[in-house]
Parts: sequence; C-alpha cells; structure tokens
Amino acid sequence: MDRRELADFLRRARERLTPAEAGFDGGPRRRTPGLRRQEVAVLAGMSADYLMRLEQARSPQPSAQILDALARALRLSADERGHLYVLAGHRPPAAEPAGQHVGPVLRHVLDELTGIPAQVLTDLGDVLAQNALAEAVLGCVCSTGEGLDRNVVWRWFTDPFVRAACPPAEHEAQGRELVADLRAAIARRGSDPAAADLLARLRAASAEFTALWERHEVAVRRRGRLRLIHPEAGAMDFDVEALLTPTEDQRMRVFTPRPDSGTAEALALLKEIGPDTAHRRHR
Repeated sequence: MDRRELADFLRRARERLTPAEAGFDGGPRRRTPGLRRQEVAVLAGMSADYLMRLEQARSPQPSAQILDALARALRLSADERGHLYVLAGHRPPAAEPAGQHVGPVLRHVLDELTGIPAQVLTDLGDVLAQNALAEAVLGCVCSTGEGLDRNVVWRWFTDPFVRAACPPAEHEAQGRELVADLRAAIARRGSDPAAADLLARLRAASAEFTALWERHEVAVRRRGRLRLIHPEAGAMDFDVEALLTPTEDQRMRVFTPRPDSGTAEALALLKEIGPDTAHRRHR
C-alpha cells in the first residue's frame, strides 16, 4: 500500500468532481474546489473521519469493498479504479472481458497475416477465428467449430486424432502446458460458469487431465514451439508467439516456421493445394 500516493489521488479525484456531477447543489459559499469530504463520505457510505484519515495517509489498508464504494462515489473510470486498487495494495479488478467476439482491429490484423498461420483463441482455449493458412495447417488439430469441438484443451484430451498429429515425444509436455495455461485462466476468471463447466467436463472425461490438474502447475502460454505431422505437407515445426489482449481473455497466436526445418516449403505447398482442399483431407 502506497499511503502517500493513495492520499494524493483521492484528494485530487475529490477536487475534480463538481457538486453538480455528484448531484449536490453547488451554492455560492464553497471555499474549496470539487466536493467536500462529507459529501464523498455520504456517497460512499462511510464516515467523513475515515475518508480524512485516508487523505492524510494515516489509515490502515482499505478493503476492496471500500475501494469500490470510493470509485463509484468519485466517478472513477475503469483505469482510475484499477490505479486506486494498486495504490491501496490490492490486485486490480478484472476488466470487462471480450468474451466470444473478436474485435474489428484483431480481425483486421488476422486477415492481413496471409503468409503465416495465425488464430484467435479465448484464454480457455476456444478457437474463435483463424486465417486461411491456419485452417490449412491446423485443421488437423483444432477448428472454429461449435461447442467443445473448437476447444483445444478438450480436443487434446478426448480426441485421439489430435494426438496422432503431434509427435509422441511431445505428448507429455503438450498436455502439461495446456493444463498449466488453463489453470492460470480459470484462476483469473474466478467464479466463471463457462470455466467451471469446462473444468468439470474435462475432469469427468479424462483421467490424464485430472492427474495433471492435481499437480497444480501454472504457466501462461505466451510463447512456445509446435511440431506436428500434417497429412499433406508432412512434418512441420513452428515457433509460436501469443499476443494477449489487455483483458487477457483472448490471444492471437502467430506461427512462424523454424529456420532450416523445411516448414516454409511445406507452407508453400499448402498454399498451392489451397486451404479448403487441405482442410478436407485432414480426415
């Protein structure tokens, strides 16, 4: 908790808010700008004495409930609210998630990436969109289908065909990475019905998943490596970089061919075949 910075931020925020904005009569006799402490205390449902101690850097650490009340009373923006939490020594509340909708900017970037595979997923592993080359390359392991069929974690632990596209020596590491990343996402989401439902289904469907889950390994998949055996192009080897959205509930994964692996030539072959033909031949 940074008491001095917190005190200054609260005082400045109070002084910036006009009585009219907060629903009070300004009147001609105000000697200070903005709201009085008593007015903010009324709006926040706390004592003016407690607010005074916060503004004088003399208070103990305020609770998250107190911070929420102050954020509402002071009409703080989402960024200001997060800053308030940080100054008070708390983890900022999660921003509004993007959910299942891919924004226009992310969609435009995805469409412009025509030379390498790229896809957009949720933090739970649902494939939301992918470019044509990703369809051609990755259709053998993931797709933008419906329900659980588009979830890469579910497919890995329940679909033997997906395992067959990955070299056996990679299976253990791949499974552990998927589970560690999913655990981080579920912890970030808190009491989220979609996360709870996916977890329950995975635990019921796969003893392997359950065993890995109970190891409590945590690691967000920001970068890595993907080796796969494509039914048309043969062995392919990629460096994978994940670009996370600010809310971290969506990510764009970009697949770059590893040098001297022959993957660039395999991509050229898939471009000639065409993504639709390659996708139909995956099974």
